[in-house]
Amino acid sequence: MIEYKLILLTRAGCCLCQGLEERLWKLSLEQLEIPVKLCVRDIDSKDVTKAETELYSLEVPILLLELSSPFRRFELPRVSPRLEEKALLSWLQKIISETIGKA
Repeated sequence: MIEYKLILLTRAGCCLCQGLEERLWKLSLEQLEIPVKLCVRDIDSKDVTKAETELYSLEVPILLLELSSPFRRFELPRVSPRLEEKALLSWLQKIISETIGKA
């Protein structure tokens, strides 16, 4: 069974990161057509590879979709900070389905 993770790359003190993280935790991501598990990682922590830090350091917040088998990772489009929870959930449903459909 393939497991899907929605990875949010953030940075401490970033108001856009904090706002997106708060909205994502309020969502029922396991109820999406393709359920995902939310993982939040600070871009400056040891949990993030040097390559990811170099690539995304100036771009946070970043959403990545990770597939467990075979392992693949996709960068999702930037999320509008104006999307409220219901619209964000619909947007995620659409983007995740499109991304997996192309995989």
